Amino acid sequence: MNSDLIYGVVAVLCAALLAYVATPLIRVLAFRFGAVDVPRDNRRMHKTPIPRMGGVAIFLAYTVTTLAFGNFSPALFSIWIGGTVLVILGIFDDIFNLNAWFKLFVQILAALIAVMQGLTIDFINIGGTMYPLGWWSVPITVLWIVGLTNAINFIDGLDGLACGISTICSTALFVVTLLMAGGEAALLTALLAGSCLGFLPFNSHPAKIFMGDAGALFLGYTLSVLSINGVFKTHTVLAFLIPMSIFGLPLFDTAFAIIRRLFRGQSPFHADRGHIHHRLIDMGFGHRRSVLTLYAICGILGIAAVMLTRPVLYPALIIIVCALVLFCLIYLVMRDPRTRAQTGLLDHPEKEMPPPPKPEKSPASPEKKKSIPTSTEEINSR
Repeated sequence: MNSDLIYGVVAVLCAALLAYVATPLIRVLAFRFGAVDVPRDNRRMHKTPIPRMGGVAIFLAYTVTTLAFGNFSPALFSIWIGGTVLVILGIFDDIFNLNAWFKLFVQILAALIAVMQGLTIDFINIGGTMYPLGWWSVPITVLWIVGLTNAINFIDGLDGLACGISTICSTALFVVTLLMAGGEAALLTALLAGSCLGFLPFNSHPAKIFMGDAGALFLGYTLSVLSINGVFKTHTVLAFLIPMSIFGLPLFDTAFAIIRRLFRGQSPFHADRGHIHHRLIDMGFGHRRSVLTLYAICGILGIAAVMLTRPVLYPALIIIVCALVLFCLIYLVMRDPRTRAQTGLLDHPEKEMPPPPKPEKSPASPEKKKSIPTSTEEINSR
């Protein structure tokens, strides 16, 4: 067996174990510092106070394993510095609920750290033709990093959702990077997936701890930097479509949320109950089923992204179109109360099942009138 493969498996296992062991300690610190999410509105799905700051365990596991197993690179330096800045920002936000515009300003500064290390989206490759972005590369790179950073934060609304989505995206990005850029860049992505997996048992429904902004901001930032390092800078025919497919679910949810809020005259950061996971809950999906359904969507988009690394486009299109058709059919079935409970997607289907029809009573057959014997012969015959 290849020694590099064994080395990589050990590194991912180490990241998962470190995150798993560190999470209980971070949970204790969260209670000490008052980083606790108290449900005060109908957006929150939990009913009891849950500690936040769990993302610090992911950050610690990833930082230690990259120091031990990774080689120094501009991408890794950007993640160490920019990620640390965002984790500190997230910790303070988990405790004090900072102003959204101030957080956006710090996110832009963290994005500029990556830009200064040369991690920029310099061109778009369409059909084998490269179109240089020129001076637009800097604002487009900052927009990509800040956008994906907030996308992971926005989708963090159900137990295990953002962490699981990040795990799936990291895994898809790992496979794509392994095919396109090589082992070192792929290892950095695999370590992120391992760190998320170690935290996920504490974050799955019912969650014992949330990632908080510390985890969501770090994961979004790290994924954006790794995608620039491993995908955008390659010369694949449709390289720019690959990260769009991998992160399609959180990016769509974020774009839809911003457009919805602006249309209502609200701030883009105004919290509401209009995210995809909220809509699934309102349609009758249970908590766990909603998360698993979104996992499935993200996984299919990740598979399509892997298919996009090939020079032909139609295999990825087949997967995406078939998935869209299936999910549209599921949506139509879930909207109908008569078929909703029959899907197996509800946690309590017995509440939705219509009562069984009452058996119809068959009309009583008229009794034959008994004839009264009149003659002696009739009497004798009976």
